[in-house]
Amino acid sequence: MKLTLRYLDIFERNVTFLAFVALVIVMFSDVAFREITGTGLHWSRQVGVYANLFVVMFGLGVASSEAAHLRPKFADNWLPESFEPILNRIQEGLMFLFCFVFSVIAFQVVTETFRDDVQSIVLRIAVWPFQMIIPAAFFLTSIRHLIYTINPNFRPGEGVDSGTE
Repeated sequence: MKLTLRYLDIFERNVTFLAFVALVIVMFSDVAFREITGTGLHWSRQVGVYANLFVVMFGLGVASSEAAHLRPKFADNWLPESFEPILNRIQEGLMFLFCFVFSVIAFQVVTETFRDDVQSIVLRIAVWPFQMIIPAAFFLTSIRHLIYTINPNFRPGEGVDSGTE
């Protein structure tokens, strides 16, 4: 499980980084062309949107791996500290369920887009491969939270494996 989390983290970080680099290059090129020639790159916004989709969706996993994702903390002290181990498992289990259900729903949307052969008007390519990032990213994040549910010691900030002894 630890090895799975490590490879998942490496994959998500690399994809997020490369997508961010692509986003910066495309947007910079568009601005540079606009300044030099007076007209930008007509495809840059669409490519930028797709690159941003990669950044956001795989960034979800990166944030989750660092316990930097948003979570409501207002009720953290409502129950005694002795309940914390079971509450952590419940929290991770709910996050697993949320991400898994979202991945299934998103996959159904992608399937419809594929079946309808939806094309990007600007780029004149199929949209579904880019949409597939959404269910894939949610599924990978659900795997992470399933592992955290099974073994809470792998959670960031928990136990020996987190590096916060």
